[in-house]
Amino acid sequence: MIDSFIQSWLLPVMRVSTPLIFAALGGMWCERSGVIQIGLEGFILIGSFFGAISTLYFSNPYLGFLFAGIAGMVLSVLYGVVVLHYRANQIVAGTALNLFAMGIPPFLSKIWYDSTGSTPPIPTESQFKIAPLFIMLMIVALTHIVFYYSRFGLRLRFAGEHPKALESAGVSIKTKRWQGVLMSGFLAGLGGGTLSIYLSSSFIRNMSAGRGFIALAAVILGKWKPIPTVLACLLFGVTEAIQIRLQGVVIWGTEPVPVQWIQILPYLITMIVLAGAVGRSYAPKSLGQVAE
Repeated sequence: MIDSFIQSWLLPVMRVSTPLIFAALGGMWCERSGVIQIGLEGFILIGSFFGAISTLYFSNPYLGFLFAGIAGMVLSVLYGVVVLHYRANQIVAGTALNLFAMGIPPFLSKIWYDSTGSTPPIPTESQFKIAPLFIMLMIVALTHIVFYYSRFGLRLRFAGEHPKALESAGVSIKTKRWQGVLMSGFLAGLGGGTLSIYLSSSFIRNMSAGRGFIALAAVILGKWKPIPTVLACLLFGVTEAIQIRLQGVVIWGTEPVPVQWIQILPYLITMIVLAGAVGRSYAPKSLGQVAE
């Protein structure tokens, strides 16, 4: 009974929740530092693409996973320059970053593989089996510890809550926010790597499928706290696992439920949950405010 539950529900839910958890933790760090982060979708796409091609090149999923995170971090440098150095509107910049990231993988894939739809499949022996689950759990635990029990985490949180107090202590607000932005890119890039190396066997165009926005919704639902954010990701993971199981199922009559109706379930749940919870969530006080 327990083994059946683990195999049928727990592991599938954990699998589909893994990219969400990586991206949501990255978004949480960025927003707690005071920078709005709606570019998670772009980081996931870039991470999934470079994770796939790095795994193909090195025939090593761990190197591919690392390069997925690095690719996300490199893209976050661009975002940081625009919003922290040039003080651009963070929502507009994040939207532009998502659009930019949607175009880069097909463009490079056409040059390198003569295909804009997907990269070549990763051999079975070069794919992850279960390692990303353990890496994700370790990062969750490390995030919680650093967030609440280290000077680094305390200062980064103050950058989003009380930047003037942090500045009076001689700590640069812009430096802490840069750290939050870079961490968001790296972690969301790892989330993208799990899509192409772990949940799939190649990069497929627009394979993030809105996961960046669901991860941001999980941050809001989790009230910008690590463990509640992870639990929110698991909630959305349950809805995705359910919609996978419902495909082809006949609920009434003789015809199965249209697959389009089933595929909107995670996004519908996201809107319903946010509509009920967002009024009781309080964002960091200085979120979106430009640092001097």
